[in-house]
Amino acid sequence: MKPPRLSAVVVARNEQEQLDGCLAALAFCDEIVVVLDRTTDGSGAIARNHGARVIEGGWELEGPRRNTGLEAATGDWILEVDADERVSPELAAEVVATIASATGPAYYLIPFDNYIGRQRVRYGWGASWGVSAAVRLFTPGAKVWGNERIHPSLALSGQRRWLTCRMEHYVDRDISDMITRFDRYTAQRARDLRQSGDIGTLPRNLGRVFARFYKCYVLRKGYREGAWGVLIALFAGLFPLFSHLRARLEDD
Repeated sequence: MKPPRLSAVVVARNEQEQLDGCLAALAFCDEIVVVLDRTTDGSGAIARNHGARVIEGGWELEGPRRNTGLEAATGDWILEVDADERVSPELAAEVVATIASATGPAYYLIPFDNYIGRQRVRYGWGASWGVSAAVRLFTPGAKVWGNERIHPSLALSGQRRWLTCRMEHYVDRDISDMITRFDRYTAQRARDLRQSGDIGTLPRNLGRVFARFYKCYVLRKGYREGAWGVLIALFAGLFPLFSHLRARLEDD
């Protein structure tokens, strides 16, 4: 019996600084599909140099952009990786060993090690501001993204399982990078809210600041990260409030 084929899917936009390292770590896969969204840098040449199948186009919404890559994959299993993430040799070995005997339909959550610069921040992520684990290995059709611009919803089917080795995620270079990302994410979320016709209320979003801070700092143990945990909890708490205010006060 032939071993199952593994497809890696990477979606990127102007990620030439990150893409080479990401794709080099995916050399163990049988196929690499790279979706480039409105890309103007050297990402295409980098992807082709790694033997990837490249799909270029323009997508306003994150969900359809990601689904394009998933639908193009031809493997029995799909490993979805962002350009700022790295599959360690240990995780690669676990993925290969897992799919050798796994049955589907199924999806696996992979735990993350998140980095800000060289600082690993393992605890406190969540509430629309980073993840501590994500569905990244699955059979075709077991994961479908929604139509939102930012943090699209997921439709999952099949058995839910876990891997143990961690994905390395280089989230931000520094605090300035975190602020820039916060600005970009809240702008996109505000557009989703306006388009939905329901931007929520100011009192409710004020309350979410405290609820989400507590979730990240206490329930997700952000306190174990010291000042970094406070900073992440603040961003997570303020995210819905700033998104609401931008939807309310700004135009598209």
